[in-house]
Amino acid sequence: MTIKGSEKHTPMMQQFLRIKAENPDILLFYRMGDFYEMFFDDAKRASQLLDISLTKRGSTNGEPIPMAGVPYHAVEGYLAKLVQQGVSVAICEQIGDPATSKGPVERKVVRIVTPGTVSDEALLNERRDNLIAAIYTANNKFGYATLDITSGRFMLTEPNSEEEMQAELQRTSPAELLYPEDFTYLHLVEPFKGKRRRPIWEFELDTARQQLTLQFGTRDLIGFGVENAELGLCAAGCLMQYVKDTQRTALPHIRAITLDTKDHAVILDAATRRNLELTQNLAGGYDNTLAAVLDQTATPMGSRLLKRWLHQPIRDQKQLNGRLDAIEAFKNSGMFVDVSGVLRHMGDLERILARLALRSARPRDLARMRTAMQYLPELAELLAEIPQTRINDLATHAAPMDELCELLEHAIIENPPVIIRDGGVLAPGYNAELDEWRDLADGATKFLEELEASERERHDIDSLKVGFNQVHGFFIQVSRGQSHLVPSHYVRRQTLKNAERYIIPELKEHEDKVLNSKSKALALEKKLWEELFDKLLPHLEQLQNAASALSELDVLTNLAERADSLNYCRPELMTETGIEITAGRHPVVEHVLSEPFIANPISLHQDRRMLIITGPNMGGKSTYMRQTALIALMAHVGSFVPAEAVKIGPLDRIFTRIGASDDLASGRSTFMVEMTETANILHNATKQSLVLMDEIGRGTSTYDGLSLAWASAEWLADKISAMTLFATHYFELTELPSLLTGLANVHLDAVEHGDEIAFMHAVQEGAASKSYGLAVASLAGVPKTVIKRAKIKLQQLEASGHQQALQPNEITTGAPKEEHQLSLIPEPSEVEEALANVNPDELTPRQALDELYRLKALL
Repeated sequence: MTIKGSEKHTPMMQQFLRIKAENPDILLFYRMGDFYEMFFDDAKRASQLLDISLTKRGSTNGEPIPMAGVPYHAVEGYLAKLVQQGVSVAICEQIGDPATSKGPVERKVVRIVTPGTVSDEALLNERRDNLIAAIYTANNKFGYATLDITSGRFMLTEPNSEEEMQAELQRTSPAELLYPEDFTYLHLVEPFKGKRRRPIWEFELDTARQQLTLQFGTRDLIGFGVENAELGLCAAGCLMQYVKDTQRTALPHIRAITLDTKDHAVILDAATRRNLELTQNLAGGYDNTLAAVLDQTATPMGSRLLKRWLHQPIRDQKQLNGRLDAIEAFKNSGMFVDVSGVLRHMGDLERILARLALRSARPRDLARMRTAMQYLPELAELLAEIPQTRINDLATHAAPMDELCELLEHAIIENPPVIIRDGGVLAPGYNAELDEWRDLADGATKFLEELEASERERHDIDSLKVGFNQVHGFFIQVSRGQSHLVPSHYVRRQTLKNAERYIIPELKEHEDKVLNSKSKALALEKKLWEELFDKLLPHLEQLQNAASALSELDVLTNLAERADSLNYCRPELMTETGIEITAGRHPVVEHVLSEPFIANPISLHQDRRMLIITGPNMGGKSTYMRQTALIALMAHVGSFVPAEAVKIGPLDRIFTRIGASDDLASGRSTFMVEMTETANILHNATKQSLVLMDEIGRGTSTYDGLSLAWASAEWLADKISAMTLFATHYFELTELPSLLTGLANVHLDAVEHGDEIAFMHAVQEGAASKSYGLAVASLAGVPKTVIKRAKIKLQQLEASGHQQALQPNEITTGAPKEEHQLSLIPEPSEVEEALANVNPDELTPRQALDELYRLKALL
């Protein structure tokens, strides 16, 4: 926005332009009376983003000034719209007193609302984390820091490659992402709406150390274990600076920073997170995902923790067994029902505490916090009945806080208003001075009753009453019939149809006192409200620990309920590598199917490292592979799993290469995406990795694809020895188990009934005996003529063995050359049908010739 010659503007517009110059890239909500107004380019932009009217106000250099505004009482709805679009807003309030101000009332920006730093309840999705992140790079390595301002959770990590960095971005999915001006990996940050370029100096290491030690009140960062993570610290320093700049207040709830290393986690790359549909489906929605099936948590904070667990499975078997023991204890005792019932009263304590720390908590936040405190004793009683180590530890952190509970019960009324602005939040009896001012503000009824009685008696006027209304204030009302008895010092204030209203000096004096007392009561109440924060904030760490414990209890009781309701079993964690699943099921597919799910086993160990999976399309190969990965992942989350029995050894990574789509924006074809994902797996998989490979090589010519699939399978089996499920339509690959040790063939069965095909979805040992491509094409509704033509062509190819006649871009069924693998549903061609209907003995020579021409035409 280039506005020259600000001296030509009114004083108020000069003030606006000065404040706007300090916040050039941010929408400025400038408070004017009951509205937040925007001017110039801000007004034009806001009118489009918010679909509000664009008007004009005054003029500058002969041109009208564009203006748009939103009412202050409805501002949250507009802020929510802007935040969802990745837009930041500076809130500029009147801080001066209009009564004493000369010229425009003093205003200043009190906070900046950005997508990653919002803490207001109305602006957040309560069941998903809202993170702000910063990314930094040097020497092809990365530093990455994330902060959840609504919980104070501050993490940093140092991905070693672009693939790892992409996986982190996919896992954390930040609402706002900060990156330096000279950042070269722009394709990584491009998908994010709330991306922000920041000056390079904000990422300086020394500045970062200074920012962080200042925040945590420590001499150095050694105690947090992040001292040597220099790239991560550069990102964390920028992040801390940005949050302080936008919040304009202390951040006492951010008490530590944690180094997130890959040693304790099962690593999932970006493609795997996407393909397994953990919290988001492939279409970008949230239905039919693993989280949608598992998440029946009682609190929003529990829901967010469960999703973090799903995205970051762990390898520490001691910790996993601790979770499993707790779930088993809840499940076997049936106590998960009662505990979950109590947890429902806890609300979103985690985010309430963040608003308390930011001093932006509202009266109803503290009322909900009081409710949570009131239910802690009942929770403690229930948990005392379950003698289990992990549950007992959590119960200790979530122990009753009687002192705080009493303070909140004493301080806040039962149903407080939404905001403190008009008072009426603090309970009677909390502060004696406040009660006195309130009595006066309410008209001090005792004084009025006494005045009414004495005046009635003194002047012998039966109809005399003392009253009050908003327009005329206090008055003495006398009926028209007795108005002649009114003494001379009564001053008439209002005449009604049947009465007269008067004022007297004593009543006027009382009125002035009452009107003054309202503002005094409100000022005192606001002061006491701030002091209440001061009383609560010393307990912030204890409260945060309680919220964390309550979140985990919520997740554990939720997983116990899911295990009980969905018939999940406890996985047995082994020390040797391998996966043994008896009657495994896909948790999501099983949930949405109306008919019973066909359960299948799987056995992977050192002598059976790879399964070559064949069978028809729609036969269930992808479901079988994904359910194996999901069961393995759930076991490493510490959850019970959908199977009859599961034994699982340690995993370091899960890879999936299932399906692909063009990445046109980056100029990558389907096949290029497929090969990039395959390369990532072949470079990074280890003996302890679980690898899912589906239809490798299908995006190129038959021989190229077959060669790539063969070489990839050979490498995974022989060089890496990873646990691998390798689904393919290349029947040639079924020869691999006879050439390499540790491989086995399995297939998903299908049965023919005449012209129909039935998919059994059952896994059998051995290779599939037939190719079902044309049968599935027929089932999909491909025209019969095309199917018939395809069958003729298939017979020709199989008979001649000339599959090389197919060009690279032609569709291939991948059928083998052997005679026994001809088409499933042999149907006579039109020519054959016509010939079958001809009886040569009944034809004249002329008819025979005509028939021959007709058959020739059919061919």
